[in-house]
Amino acid sequence: MRSEPGFNINRRRFLQSASALAALAALPSWGADALDLVNGKPRRVGLIGAGWYGKSDLWRLVQVAPVEIVSVCDPDQNMLAEAVEIAGQRQKSKRKPRTYTDYREMLKAKDLDIVLVGSPDHWHALHCIAAIESGADVYCQKPISRDVREGEAMLDAARKHGRVVQIGTQRKSTPHLIDVKKQVVEAGLLGKVGHVEMCCYYHMRANGNPPLEPVPDFLDYEMWTGPAPLRPYDGLPHKRWWRTFMEYGNGIMGDMCVHMYDTARWMLGLGWPKRISSTGGIYVQKEGKSNIADTQVATFEHDGFNCVWQHRTWGSSPDPDYPWALFIYGEKGTLKASTMRADFIPQDRNAKPLHFDCFFEREKYPEDLTEKDIELNAAPATRLHMLDFLAAIEKRSRPVADIEQGHISTASCILANLSMDIGRPLVYDPERRVVVGDREATQKLRKPYRTPWQHPATA
Repeated sequence: MRSEPGFNINRRRFLQSASALAALAALPSWGADALDLVNGKPRRVGLIGAGWYGKSDLWRLVQVAPVEIVSVCDPDQNMLAEAVEIAGQRQKSKRKPRTYTDYREMLKAKDLDIVLVGSPDHWHALHCIAAIESGADVYCQKPISRDVREGEAMLDAARKHGRVVQIGTQRKSTPHLIDVKKQVVEAGLLGKVGHVEMCCYYHMRANGNPPLEPVPDFLDYEMWTGPAPLRPYDGLPHKRWWRTFMEYGNGIMGDMCVHMYDTARWMLGLGWPKRISSTGGIYVQKEGKSNIADTQVATFEHDGFNCVWQHRTWGSSPDPDYPWALFIYGEKGTLKASTMRADFIPQDRNAKPLHFDCFFEREKYPEDLTEKDIELNAAPATRLHMLDFLAAIEKRSRPVADIEQGHISTASCILANLSMDIGRPLVYDPERRVVVGDREATQKLRKPYRTPWQHPATA
């Protein structure tokens, strides 16, 4: 669909004139045999990690399908209590789920059809693999892992046990980005693509200096830390404090680049990058405890063009409309895309630009407006992502954000961090699972685990 400059493609009007299920036809897993999901038998669901996004994912699932929330696990008793109270209100049965502080105890019963993994990044591998081995299909938040070997083990487990694993890279289910892929990229409006840029300029790097304090009685800090290094306790690690430390994740690269690089690969049909290089560090925000890079550039090389990432957690964005975004440069025009909007700007001045707006569902889901900490712009995408996940379960097929694709995007970002740390480009061979010609880098594909936890690559 072409439009005059400034004209918005009105998705709300479209969805008022067509059924919601018809809108889902763009998602690969959807088919006629899966259209009865919303009226099917309730699936038994467990949640590991009842923090901000764990609960958010769970509520989106409850909104689109009949499920019974059976179990919730979190080492924070306050988080558990809040999740249980809301679950009792939101699910149709009004039952309150069982609670656990140890995910191994929760999974022992092997009575769950679906497990949502919303724990911090350093837990994703162990939680996901244990859920797979218990017989559940899994929805796991991104990035899938903290090191490359974890991701390999997760992929191996999913394939060995034949489980469906959807990763929370829900840009692939974002309505206006689905439109962009079809109407701009697949329609050939870009022509030959010669360069891709990705960026994040949000001031999202927590950088305080809180004092040490006793661990509160309601938090099992040993269990929260698990296989990661045990940092001295300086306050609740959630909501975003843990993300500011490399002990638990992969910095802004693993948190934000993974989304945009995954989106670029999806839109352009890209696999593993041929070579990865990165530079950066803590250049400006040196005063706090944070040890993640405040400035970083990474280049993912593909045949014919590069995908280049840049983030700064200080200063301003060069394009205020696109502070966290993806830019695809083609010979016939430029595509700008974000979670909030997208614009296609043709090279030919006589051609008409296209504008796409984020789609909201406030009228259909009024409870969104009162939900604590909800990302309103992401809610429709997550709902579609959950429906795609359920359809893949129904058909025993690969979902739109299958774990293999999540592994490629996550591992590529981890390798970018590794390149920055050791100061040289890396070529990763996914078949041999080595960094080609670089024994030191290959050894660093696996990070040490804290005793007594065992890395899944050595289990």
